Amino acid sequence: MSGVRQFLALLARNRLALAGLVVMGIVVALAVLTPVLPLADPDVTNTSNRFVPPFSEGALLGTDHLGRDLLSRLMWGTRLSLAVGFAAALVAATLGAAIGIIAGYYGGRTDNVIMRGVDMLMAFPYILLALAIVAALGPGLINALIAVAAVNIPFFARNIRGITVGLAQKEFVDAARLSGMSDARIILTEILPNVVPVIVIAMSTTIGWMILETAGLSFLGLGSQPPQADLGSMLGEARSALITNPHTSVVPGMMILVIVMAINLLGDGVRDALDPRLKSGALNRPLPATLVAQDRTPVPAHADGILTLTDLQTQFHVKDRIYRAVGGVSLNVRPGEALGIIGESGSGKSVTALSVMGLVASPPGIVTGGSVHYRDQDLIGAPYDALRRLRGAEVAYIFQDPQATLHPLYRVGDQLIEAISAHRHISRAEGRAKALDLLEAVRIPNAAARINDYPHEMSGGMRQRVGIAMALANDPEVIIADEPTTALDVTVQAQILSLLDDLRRDRGLAIIFITHDFGVVGQLCDRVAVMYGGRIVEEGPTRAILDSPMHPYTERLMACVPELGGGRRRLEAIPGLPPAVNDLPPGCAFADRCDRVQAACRQGAIPLDRKGDRAVRCLFPVTEPQEAAQ
Repeated sequence: MSGVRQFLALLARNRLALAGLVVMGIVVALAVLTPVLPLADPDVTNTSNRFVPPFSEGALLGTDHLGRDLLSRLMWGTRLSLAVGFAAALVAATLGAAIGIIAGYYGGRTDNVIMRGVDMLMAFPYILLALAIVAALGPGLINALIAVAAVNIPFFARNIRGITVGLAQKEFVDAARLSGMSDARIILTEILPNVVPVIVIAMSTTIGWMILETAGLSFLGLGSQPPQADLGSMLGEARSALITNPHTSVVPGMMILVIVMAINLLGDGVRDALDPRLKSGALNRPLPATLVAQDRTPVPAHADGILTLTDLQTQFHVKDRIYRAVGGVSLNVRPGEALGIIGESGSGKSVTALSVMGLVASPPGIVTGGSVHYRDQDLIGAPYDALRRLRGAEVAYIFQDPQATLHPLYRVGDQLIEAISAHRHISRAEGRAKALDLLEAVRIPNAAARINDYPHEMSGGMRQRVGIAMALANDPEVIIADEPTTALDVTVQAQILSLLDDLRRDRGLAIIFITHDFGVVGQLCDRVAVMYGGRIVEEGPTRAILDSPMHPYTERLMACVPELGGGRRRLEAIPGLPPAVNDLPPGCAFADRCDRVQAACRQGAIPLDRKGDRAVRCLFPVTEPQEAAQ
């Protein structure tokens, strides 16, 4: 029941879908109640009362060319049209989904035979195919239903087959096969539950179209036969009196319009409520820059540096929940310096980095406080044009997964040229020469040939080098590297780190390196900031922190790192899980997982205590700041 309530709550958030639901609810309720309503017989003719205008006594909507009551015929016709439309959609969805699942699951020759048959059906214009089916079967409402369902089966088969092909290759299906489950059981228990939402979404968006198709066949005299009427046959009978007595056409026409519009609006809402990506906002179109709270008060830079973050706060507002992903971070990086930001997943590292240039998706992200200064310019709330000039030119970003960030349909050389031309005019020849220099600078072998490669033709390490080359394309002063070596093997990781270190020293780059690996920090970074629960819990020179960590969280993180040749030291795991940032505990966020916790740790906010070049957010540090400085 909780799932139903969540679905209805999501549907209610879409006002147009809610309006469609209300209208369809009224229409369906009236259609269901039609047999018990005090209506005139829809088939009784009275030629002496033909073409009575609407709002006449005894005929609220008037009468047609045979004197039949239009209100009664409208109610019974709506009932019939809805029944046929829903039945056609159900038949088409059931048969089409079955065909698509079988073709997608079995693949090979079965897939080829079935889908070639589907392609043959799709080669015919759907309305001509429907007309041919009715012509072969004969006029009649049931035959019209069969024709409408048949011409829509390929639509469902194509959609469901595409989803099934992807599901059939998933590990959970392979595991089901290995467990000895039969194909029929795998289809029913593993495949079908995953495609049901797609089937429902497709049905919700095509029922209106099927009602229109059925009405079209009845309009041509191939559907409902006299004296029985549906909305389409009512339109067909009234077309001869369209000019002289337009109400006979307007009444069924308006009902068709209302039904189809309501179903389409409701279908869009059902799609949004059932699709997990739409529910999470993953497919929402983000704003070009992160929203900034109107009550944010700019804060002056707390330290000198080319890039300085001061009390930065970023939140995600999802319905009635507020996720404080970044809860007041202050950092700075100087030219030629590498600053490492380390912490577990969910500690706020990437959101902090994305907030710098306004790249946190809005909605739902919003910067609620603090400042980010690039030199003397506050980037939080800066005009989009100013941010666009800085992005990639002065402050560049290396993303974690180059496979996802490089365009799969463009050659890497063209993408490098595009990165350059976005900030300054450059000829094609100059751009290619610059791109070649960049590829050579990041040590891609045989760069002259690889410049014409597509991303899928390169290894993971090569793609990551291309990502670094794109970041260097406009000679930026700051590079933010968001875990660029996480998915790489140890050898390639070492090469990438060595490359970044050489580039930093040769060009004087300031690098902010986000990672969860202390080994990477020790190899590349001059200083390190440890994040937990959206805040900095320890900061200082890398060597000093590696030699004498002060915060218990830092100590436990380092205890999780294996040491080669260091004897049989036990690898420690940090108990528990990081706190949810929408429900952070009072006091120290690490208290529930800390072995040094005391009562004072859970009372009130704990400040970041700075002494010299070290800082720690802890009341009972492992090493006192004075001892760590010695």
